[in-house]
Amino acid sequence: MPSNPLRESQQIRLLDKLGVFEIRGRDKCGRKVLCVIGKLFPARFVSVEGLKMYLEERIYPKLEGRPFSVVYVHTGVQRTENCPGISIIRSIYEAIPIDVKQNLEVVYFVHPGIQARLFLATFGRLLFSGGLYSKLKYVNRLEFLWEHVRRREMGEMPDFVNEHDEELERCNTTIDYGLESDHPRIHFGTASMDSMVPSYSMRCIA
Repeated sequence: MPSNPLRESQQIRLLDKLGVFEIRGRDKCGRKVLCVIGKLFPARFVSVEGLKMYLEERIYPKLEGRPFSVVYVHTGVQRTENCPGISIIRSIYEAIPIDVKQNLEVVYFVHPGIQARLFLATFGRLLFSGGLYSKLKYVNRLEFLWEHVRRREMGEMPDFVNEHDEELERCNTTIDYGLESDHPRIHFGTASMDSMVPSYSMRCIA
């Protein structure tokens, strides 16, 4: 629950202003892309009902009842600041209309971080019914995202996202997981390992 709740109309205006949820062009399969910038989500000010109302009024109609994909940018998300909590996330997911769930074909999870990866690998199937976990694709670097999403239509990412991506570039490509379809398997270019936690420098992990 938000620590400083606003009226639902104020919550909707706040989410609009911050640009947390935006329809940004299409992916390379021609599907509309819903971009979600996690760090911008004002978890302390937005209630479950307020978020549900926002999605119903501002987002679902733009999807036009057709297949779509989600680009979720996890860069800089902190549990105490902009993460609403697992129970709330599950509550929101359960409230999504069935036709919207069925039309969601893939979720590109950008800059996941090791904690998010381990948590979802452990609890993802329990938290999200209807096969959402199987649609999740980790993308450790933006360059891998552009292989699947039309970059020009996506527009610019926030500066903090680009800066984090540049830091990953400086750290080393050994932590580039790339795009995964099998969560326990970590990919290193053409090679792979079956361990959940490979050996790499922890200072480079977001």
